[in-house]
Amino acid sequence: MTPTNPHVLPATTHSYLARAAESLSEAVTASEATTRYACAHVAALRAAAALLAARATPVAPTRRRPQKNAWVLLADVAPELAEWAGFFAAGAGKRAAAEAGSRRAVTEREADDLVRDADRFLAVVEQALGLVPHAPTLPYLVQQTVAPVTSLSARRVG
Repeated sequence: MTPTNPHVLPATTHSYLARAAESLSEAVTASEATTRYACAHVAALRAAAALLAARATPVAPTRRRPQKNAWVLLADVAPELAEWAGFFAAGAGKRAAAEAGSRRAVTEREADDLVRDADRFLAVVEQALGLVPHAPTLPYLVQQTVAPVTSLSARRVG
């Protein structure tokens, strides 16, 4: 990835990055899986928009050229992020179902996984833009499970 000079990034890029961080924060604190999933997906979409604002060159739409969604544009503008673009594009339907209120649209695990993935993606985009990546939100997602401690003396053999 070719880093961009962070001092010459458009204000729109910084705005999208801030909004991506807000959406990610909302995803981390949401109690419902559907909300976590939708907010995480929106965070990734805003991170993609930040990169597009910095790197894309506007092209006048023509009748023969249909509009492209952000994920298709991202793969065109930043081919090194094509895999990320495909991953998030594949989750757009689930996000729409989650936003529509379908409780069965996503599982707790899918929501948590997407929050982690969106967090990583935001850091990748920040780095691609020549910025210092944010501190990961992962510690908030890891639930501490402590196995009960039993001393060896409590175990009697025979």
